[in-house]
Amino acid sequence: MLIAGFPAGAWGTNCYVAATGPGTECVIVDPGQDAVKGIEQIVRENKLKPVAVLLTHGHIDHMFSVMPVCGAYDATAYIHPDDRHLLADPMAGISPETAQMLLGGNYTFAEPDDVAELKDADTIELAGLRFTVDHTPGHTRGSVTFTSPYDGPEDVPAVLFSGDVLFAGSIGRTDLPGGDHQAMLHTLATKILPMRDDIVVLPGHGGQTSIGREKATNPYLQDLEIPTI
Repeated sequence: MLIAGFPAGAWGTNCYVAATGPGTECVIVDPGQDAVKGIEQIVRENKLKPVAVLLTHGHIDHMFSVMPVCGAYDATAYIHPDDRHLLADPMAGISPETAQMLLGGNYTFAEPDDVAELKDADTIELAGLRFTVDHTPGHTRGSVTFTSPYDGPEDVPAVLFSGDVLFAGSIGRTDLPGGDHQAMLHTLATKILPMRDDIVVLPGHGGQTSIGREKATNPYLQDLEIPTI
């Protein structure tokens, strides 16, 4: 799998481009503020064709460029229905301070022409890639993660695009509109802790990590236990 990522915009949100290799179709994960040029460069250098945009959630720093990216490549945007309203009204999901910062700009937000809704336990196959979708509320109501399968080549680890659910040493904040700390703890206990230690985590902010490293060092995971049925 070819994965190229870069931090975009004032929030330093990680945008990722994933493909099976150069010269193929690709998917884009979380095209945030000022992500268009970085995407164009990766697409051009690797001769890629974007076919889909995967959104881990609807916060503006993760979907700021979804309209121009989907429009330029005729790509479908994938988002959980609980966050879909944020595509056209991102101010509903941010803090007053962030809203005030953006008021000086002339921004218009709307849904892309083609939007597909995600649900928990979906398996989506795009650009020759397969991802499992997990609904992971807490940071927002419609947060999701995307995990590549475990059945690839032995030397290629599974990858988790964690959005703002899990960072290296931390987790996403839960004090914004739509956030819920108890829901986040439930997500961490039921979705993150059961994952294999060797999964590579590509978060929405900061550097990559692994599930095993976070189980061992992340203070938000230390006292959690996988619920028994």
